[in-house]
Amino acid sequence: MEGLLDFVLRDILTRVGGIDRCVSEFIRVTDQLLPERVFTRIVPELYNGGRTFAGVPVRAQLLGSDPVCLAENAARLASLGPEGIDLNFGCPANVVNRHGGGASLLKEPETIHAIVTAVRRAVPAHMPVSAKMRLGYLDDSLAVDCALAMASGGASELVVHARTKAQAYRPPAYWERIADIRTAVTIPVIANGEIWTVDDARACRLASGCDLLMIGRGAVVDPGLGLAIKADMTGVGTTAVSWPSLIPLIADFWHIVCIRLDHRSRAGRLKQWLNFLRRRFPEAEVAYQTLKITNDVAVIDQWLADTLRTQGGMCRIVTAARGAGT
Repeated sequence: MEGLLDFVLRDILTRVGGIDRCVSEFIRVTDQLLPERVFTRIVPELYNGGRTFAGVPVRAQLLGSDPVCLAENAARLASLGPEGIDLNFGCPANVVNRHGGGASLLKEPETIHAIVTAVRRAVPAHMPVSAKMRLGYLDDSLAVDCALAMASGGASELVVHARTKAQAYRPPAYWERIADIRTAVTIPVIANGEIWTVDDARACRLASGCDLLMIGRGAVVDPGLGLAIKADMTGVGTTAVSWPSLIPLIADFWHIVCIRLDHRSRAGRLKQWLNFLRRRFPEAEVAYQTLKITNDVAVIDQWLADTLRTQGGMCRIVTAARGAGT
């Protein structure tokens, strides 16, 4: 989820709990061997043993269409110690698909097979290589063929977003088609798409037959969604995360953003997350309306300090000597 679920949100959301593994935003591979700094910039968890600070494993995701170049980059990436490598065959963005990447490859099962095979051979045998796909490009007629191409190429696991590229993110998600893929392959299949609530998770598991789920935007909207889904599945644990409990994490998010990101991006990143959170929390709507027209760091610092104080939390904002971003 380029531009949204980056290392900052991975850090914060995995502190909440309920998440067993993360996948990074895609690292675009074209026609060259990328320097190590590109991998570590997008996946700084590589400096922490391939895990978030909460200890959750992160698989680094590659996107491209050239089997040889992807394999070379996968080998270099593997040397940096990620918890696994994921291959993107699902991105619906037009700019990606125009250049033969992402979901556009779902028209070419043979190319998919060549990519997965090349990457699997290029990285150590102990390192998982997984793949993410959509149901297809314009339609889902090649869904099973593509899944079989990934599995036969050596993918150890498959995530299926239950829509085509043409369907983008429009509801509904066609979870029942994941069941067809799950029947066809022998590797684990993870269901993804349109999981916003515990009820959605229940319905997805029933329709897809999958016990494993991937959540994306749903976790950004409701950071406690993973915990709630696990509690529903096991009958044990937390069923919701409250707004007051999120405030210290929002403060930490802002602190990390101010240290690690360019000053021009900072306020926008906080407002972006609040924009998602307001779909779940009425208090986030108030916060968003309060901050939406400001880019002033001092104003945001003061809002967070006041909010933490009224919520009984402890302010952890550092207002002096902020980094310029790395």
